[in-house]
Amino acid sequence: MRLDIENLAADAAGVNLLKDVALRANSGQFVGLVGPNGSGKSTLLRCVYRALRPSAGRILLGGDDAHALTAREAAQRLAALPQDAAGGEFDFTAAEVVAMGRLPHQRAAARATSADAEACTAALARVGAAHLADRGFLSLSGGEKQRVLIARALAQEPKVLVLDEPTNHLDISQQLEVLALVRDSGPTVLAALHDLNLAATHCDVLYVIAAGRVVASGPPHSVLTAELLAEVFGVRAHRVPHPVSGVPQLLFDRLPR
Repeated sequence: MRLDIENLAADAAGVNLLKDVALRANSGQFVGLVGPNGSGKSTLLRCVYRALRPSAGRILLGGDDAHALTAREAAQRLAALPQDAAGGEFDFTAAEVVAMGRLPHQRAAARATSADAEACTAALARVGAAHLADRGFLSLSGGEKQRVLIARALAQEPKVLVLDEPTNHLDISQQLEVLALVRDSGPTVLAALHDLNLAATHCDVLYVIAAGRVVASGPPHSVLTAELLAEVFGVRAHRVPHPVSGVPQLLFDRLPR
């Protein structure tokens, strides 16, 4: 499903956080948002998954205004993993947390079906967390919780998947596994990523946000230039090809004073 963001603006407490943002994620693409802290990445994602209503512009899911859909309709199209995602204040099992992802597909007060159970089991297996199914969510490590929450999003079977720093709390092996899994999972993906090298490796398209505006967009190799990184992030970057994939990787040091 295609995601379009048109001329988006957002305000909070009288402060303009996003200004005239335009973005397109074609069906099946992995689109990354990168930018310094406070640039507006999370605010943009909150608008997309309807936690924040924009002050201007539109977000289109498959051509329909996301904010005009019912909550159920939106949840059948889009799943989100915010930075502050939780599995509930009660100590649900990991399997019960993942099962929450099936609620948009169930009728009110209806029991879970065998198809729901199969979707949840498959989602836990895909993120390498099948062994956690009966563990209490609150007893899990940060990385284990993140895997379970990603499984919940996948169990929702969304057409669009929105992720805000999905590799938080994961070690480097888990980061690579999770991003590869997300890329191959099928939905259109829009993700805010902190690590520029992970973004360069896994994203089809990058949008660079600074001070609430998109300042560059395109394939990672054309966007992540030394000039842009100096201007936006305030660092000196050296690009080197990955010895196996050939994807540009970045080495950083401080800009000379």
